[in-house]
Amino acid sequence: MLRSRHLKSRLLAVLLAIGAAFGVSLSAAPQAGAASLTQITDFGNNPTGLQMYVYVPNSVKANPPILLALHGCQGSGPYLYSSTDFGGLADRYGFIVIYPSTNPGGSCWDVSSDQALKRNGGSDPVGLMSMITYTEQHYGGNRNAVYVTGESSGGMMTNVMLADYPDVFKAGSAFMGVPHHCFYTGTVRGWNGPCAGGQVSMTPQQWGDLVRGADPGYTGPRPRVQLWHGTADPILNYRDLGEETKQWTNVLGVGQTPSSSDTPAANWNRARYANSSGITQVETYSIVGAGHQLPVQGTPMAADAIHFMGLDGSGTTPTGKGALRAVGAGKCLDDPNSTTTLGTQQQIYSCSGGVNQTWTHTSSNELTVAVGGSVLCLDAASRGTTNGTKAVVWSCNGQANQQWNVNSDGTVTGVQSGLCLDVTGGSTADAAPVELWSCNGQSNQQWALG
Repeated sequence: MLRSRHLKSRLLAVLLAIGAAFGVSLSAAPQAGAASLTQITDFGNNPTGLQMYVYVPNSVKANPPILLALHGCQGSGPYLYSSTDFGGLADRYGFIVIYPSTNPGGSCWDVSSDQALKRNGGSDPVGLMSMITYTEQHYGGNRNAVYVTGESSGGMMTNVMLADYPDVFKAGSAFMGVPHHCFYTGTVRGWNGPCAGGQVSMTPQQWGDLVRGADPGYTGPRPRVQLWHGTADPILNYRDLGEETKQWTNVLGVGQTPSSSDTPAANWNRARYANSSGITQVETYSIVGAGHQLPVQGTPMAADAIHFMGLDGSGTTPTGKGALRAVGAGKCLDDPNSTTTLGTQQQIYSCSGGVNQTWTHTSSNELTVAVGGSVLCLDAASRGTTNGTKAVVWSCNGQANQQWNVNSDGTVTGVQSGLCLDVTGGSTADAAPVELWSCNGQSNQQWALG
């Protein structure tokens, strides 16, 4: 069933207000030298006649990960490709992106019918799974590294795909979505006004049981989930973020109270829900004052999603995340002015909660920072192993000069050099540079992450 004329008008008005467009033609390819978005017309079982577009970057990895990226109502796969940063991140990190389009064009995804809300039940999820299988078979995609993201209706479908096919996806990031099954009407592409308005509330157990009921025979590991929502969303109420959080924390077996919370950027409130091993299972972002417009192009939103899912090349989940505080100075390790210029020496600066002061220590011992749409690694300049080697940012490459031990005694030591991360001269001033130096137990070599 198609959406009501009233709904179409509401959605179109909002999307026009934030600069959305649809019906993008593929006749004009991206810039010369860049990879192109390619339409695939025969990709397997496709009960609702979806359209498939795939983006394979020129720098694609061998056996590349796959990201399924889902547009919102009144959108399309080509529009999502042109209006978000996922394609550029694929160029940087070598993964494949599938950009599907709904049928009829511009319609919402089916997240409301009985068929859609169970594994292999039919409707849109079956066609989306066919696209993933096609990409694995024809592009060498890695079946053990499949991820999903989406905005608005695509955020809803992200939750549905994670519930229907928990064995397929390793992680997902839903922007402006609602819980799995919240939009249920029993009709194809039905509109559930109470859910959209944030008026549907259940216990964590009830929400979790709906996810488990989508694939009732499944007992294996579940994909990790990241959730984003604006507090001023006029289309899908901000209260839906709380209901999503209840659902996925229950499914993933973590508590309802965040393990940690911070403000990685102005008006961004982030909460993490970790398991007993300290690995984040659910991560939420509340964007204060934001409407129905996430992810915002040109901000770190897409890069943060990519990093959470492990598509930025680390292939790991965070073991620690937050500000890296210099104990002696009472200030934070800081990427100056959020620069993405490779080789920039890092400094300490008054703690602000900004993204340029938010560091992730991965299980591969990298210290990464997400700035300007990129995720960069803390790096011992020129692979230096001598006192005074600059601590800089560089593209993550997995080498030993980008591996750091965050030690229980408060030191941060380079795996390659064995030297300590050190505030030069024991300075406590803003913009004091950071380097490597022989470990000496002094306070300018003491750090606290988180």
